[in-house]
Amino acid sequence: MSAIQMPNVAGAFYPADPETLSTEVDRFLTDAHAYQGPAPKAIIAPHAGYIYSGPVAGNAYASLRPVADIIQRVVVLAPSHRVAFRGIATSEANEFRTPLGDIPVDTEAVELATRLPQVGYLEQAFQGEHALEVQLPFLQRTLNNFRLVPFIVGDTQAEEVAQLLDLLWGGDETLIVISSDLSHYHDYVDAMQRDRHTTAHIEALDTNLAYDDACGRNPIQGLLLAARKHGLSVETRDLRNSGDTAGPRDRVVGYGAYVFH
Repeated sequence: MSAIQMPNVAGAFYPADPETLSTEVDRFLTDAHAYQGPAPKAIIAPHAGYIYSGPVAGNAYASLRPVADIIQRVVVLAPSHRVAFRGIATSEANEFRTPLGDIPVDTEAVELATRLPQVGYLEQAFQGEHALEVQLPFLQRTLNNFRLVPFIVGDTQAEEVAQLLDLLWGGDETLIVISSDLSHYHDYVDAMQRDRHTTAHIEALDTNLAYDDACGRNPIQGLLLAARKHGLSVETRDLRNSGDTAGPRDRVVGYGAYVFH
């Protein structure tokens, strides 16, 4: 039986109207810095409301435009904000819906992933969760035809995430997206220092990240391990915070856009 994962935060984190949403995402992509590097294998992009993190996310997703016809499968790993659980959750849904339409799920890849002991079906992890969902309109406006392989990451070791990524690594047709914000609720100067420190670890493929360095720490660490194994390098495309985009500077949230190739 076909099941659709409905949007949780349309009209809150991003516009619910399809035309308004398309225009907004396209503006973030157009305003992004020109990307001249090799074809990306993975990106890290933020997941706050678009008014705050959309400009930064645009710099991650704009790097995909040259390979829009090549990427056929997108593996998205996002941290859990609402449900505490051990391991990595996936969904039995056949499609994920946004205001821009339905995205088919690569159900064969999902089923393969669930053969790993740390991966299982847990629909509760997707209920109300925003971190994976906010990536989807960017993918829809950047890529042409792709299937989604969705995961919410709970309490998990970096090696367990890396094992999952290795299983689904594929070739040029497969993209990995890690959804993560950086530091939370520090003043502007402190946040900038903390996020530069975190960025230095990411650029060095160094998994020595603290929990408060990034809310997507667990999936990031797994990607860094896998990137090391597969010989990838990292380019920081953007590093800002909510004080730079749409919020006050006394309590900011950090955002980074990173491309792995």
